[in-house]
Amino acid sequence: NMSFPIDKKIDKKRLEEAVYLLKSLSNEVKLSSLLFLSDGSEKSVSELMEKIECEQSLLSHHLTDLRAKDILSCRKSGKNCFYSLKNRQVLPLLKCVMNCIE
Repeated sequence: NMSFPIDKKIDKKRLEEAVYLLKSLSNEVKLSSLLFLSDGSEKSVSELMEKIECEQSLLSHHLTDLRAKDILSCRKSGKNCFYSLKNRQVLPLLKCVMNCIE
């Protein structure tokens, strides 16, 4: 039985946070990026681009969005940007999503 108790009021703030996190995973490039960074590593845009196999401009667009949503951190070194996971709350959600499709 996958039902949830609905006899009490749903916490609107928690619901908003859940929607926010789900939206951040609702794209293949974003989800892939988060999966590759979920081990706590830091990766450059070129490393992520190689793993995800997408255009640099598209990847950068999505990484910038995840950074704006405070999900990723970015460290600049010379001309390179290195991304890492900032919001660890996405980890249980990533695990849940990936377990659901296996």
